[in-house]
Amino acid sequence: MNTEKSSTGRTWILFIVSTIVLLLMIVWVPQWFWLALPFSLTFLVQAMRVM
Repeated sequence: MNTEKSSTGRTWILFIVSTIVLLLMIVWVPQWFWLALPFSLTFLVQAMRVM
């Protein structure tokens, strides 16, 4: 039984922010964009409640 009430609103906001950071890093420092990639993908998976 899952009694934890998890709101995905905060996770979607974190996904959007991390994706914006990822896109900015692709524009200004493309060789380092992969540092932001795990955050963006992790928050996407959490927001979709897959993980």
